[in-house]
Amino acid sequence: MNKREAIQQAAADGKKLTGAEKAAILLLALGQETGPIWEALDDEELRDVSSAMSTLGAVQSSLVEDLIIEFVGKLSTSGSITGNFEQTQRLLAQFLPGEKVDSLMEEIRGPAGRTMWDKLGNVSETVLANYLKNEYPQTVAVVLSKIKSDHAAAVLACLPPDFAIECMQRMLRMEPVARDIIEKIEVTLRTEFMTNLARTSKRDSHEQMADIFNAFDRQTEGRFMTALEEKSKEAAERIRSLMFVFDDLSKLDPGGIQTLLKAVPKDKLTLALKGANEEMQDLFTSNMSERAAKILKEDMNSMGPVKLKDVDSAQQDMVYQAKELAERGEIMLADGGAEDELVY
Repeated sequence: MNKREAIQQAAADGKKLTGAEKAAILLLALGQETGPIWEALDDEELRDVSSAMSTLGAVQSSLVEDLIIEFVGKLSTSGSITGNFEQTQRLLAQFLPGEKVDSLMEEIRGPAGRTMWDKLGNVSETVLANYLKNEYPQTVAVVLSKIKSDHAAAVLACLPPDFAIECMQRMLRMEPVARDIIEKIEVTLRTEFMTNLARTSKRDSHEQMADIFNAFDRQTEGRFMTALEEKSKEAAERIRSLMFVFDDLSKLDPGGIQTLLKAVPKDKLTLALKGANEEMQDLFTSNMSERAAKILKEDMNSMGPVKLKDVDSAQQDMVYQAKELAERGEIMLADGGAEDELVY
């Protein structure tokens, strides 16, 4: 269960909400009249309340009324309220400097974690290593000593070998680091790394290029992949491993297949499966009712010849739909090879 789902479940009983969540609901209900309240909060309180507000989702009016009665004694409300990133940002912008609002929202949107070191623990080792390789070995040694050992090991493995050895030697010789040095490193990480990380969606260039290749039609993809292999076989293989294509939908579990079937328009599904192999067709029809599967097969047979580009487009639409469902936590995609596949 993600944070938003947990809050919405807790919202069914106001007593289960945290103080920050209750405050966030009340501030949203009061709207633009809360400037003095926001100004009186310290930085930690601002982060807690802003983070809670941005993940509230829909809040029933009955709960709003109960909370207002609890805190103030008397107030009425006419409808429900919704807390999201955009609403939170607009409300904060009315009372706080733009730079502070941006900093808060980037922290909320960035990798989850209470402290900077918690946040770094949720950053991909390749992304973190790519940043640290340009820092002084002593700084890298401090950072690696503050994160979990397994994550530090993964980061070291991604660093240039000589640089990684130098950082390890610094860690072995490192004495207790003064608090002010730690704070300076935290500030640098927040302003130079985490901010840029939030803006670039935590993706490296190969991941971005894999998304571009996913959007190509089949012929264009083949043409560019062949040309890229001639220039850099390693880059082509990396991109191919990161791509999520129609055939990868075979890795979905039955629940994921059924969820995807509900989300994809019937005409798109028919066209996509018309150009799929028999194994993929069986995978989807086996997760449908006998009657629905029969109708689908009849529709595919009655279509006659179809253009390859139309099939590619329909299959790509299914891939996009699957990714959207995965982002909402409704299905789980395994797109990183055998290590990401599920074992039952």
